[in-house]
Amino acid sequence: MTISPEKVWFDEDSLWVLLSDGRTIGAPLAWFPRLLHADEQVRAAFELSVHGIHWDVLDEDISIVGLLKGQGDQTHPKRDHAA
Repeated sequence: MTISPEKVWFDEDSLWVLLSDGRTIGAPLAWFPRLLHADEQVRAAFELSVHGIHWDVLDEDISIVGLLKGQGDQTHPKRDHAA
């Protein structure tokens, strides 16, 4: 079974994701500097895929597998968009 993101939202310090299996997971925005420094409008401009979340304007991809493993932004600025 593939676990995919269903909904994404933010509070002051965290990124929150509702997963297709019913779990809600959160991660500190400090793990994702581009999101941390982005305004509300840019944060809201994401696309969901079966594997994760993509922000085209920020060149940011967050995989659900990475979130479940507790991994933040550990890649270089230019990376593959196959989230």
